[in-house]
Amino acid sequence: MPSQKDRPKKPSEIKEEVPAEGTETAERPKSALDEVMSQAERAYAAYMDAERQVAKAYHENEMQVAKAYKRAEAQSHRSYEATVAQSLKDREQAMAKAAKTREDLMQRAEEAYRVVVEAATNACDAAIAEAARVRDEHVEKAWKVRDETIEQAWQIYSKIAR
Repeated sequence: MPSQKDRPKKPSEIKEEVPAEGTETAERPKSALDEVMSQAERAYAAYMDAERQVAKAYHENEMQVAKAYKRAEAQSHRSYEATVAQSLKDREQAMAKAAKTREDLMQRAEEAYRVVVEAATNACDAAIAEAARVRDEHVEKAWKVRDETIEQAWQIYSKIAR
């Protein structure tokens, strides 16, 4: 670990060591060491400025990444909400279409039922009417045969009784 003496000095520390203008040391001619110290001060100041700029750039980058994340997150939520809304709308439309189809089919079934019931009723009525006609014909024939038989019996009886 570098000692306090070996570490680079901050510009504020360097300024403290540099004599203020108007003092007796300021009047003496600048030496090579003074020139090197001045360059070191400027280099250190430039380094500190660069370090601040890097920190600022990192901070700005962090802010941009955070904004990009928020935008992506918001877009994801909007996309989710839109998909859910569309799915609900599609489901509602499908259910409405199914209900309409069901209603149409039920109406057709009711109509087909009415037609079949009417046809069955008409067929039944026709069959009953035909059966009644045939019955009436048979009863009439039976009465005719009865009348003829009675007539023949009277004719036979009349011949015998004379």
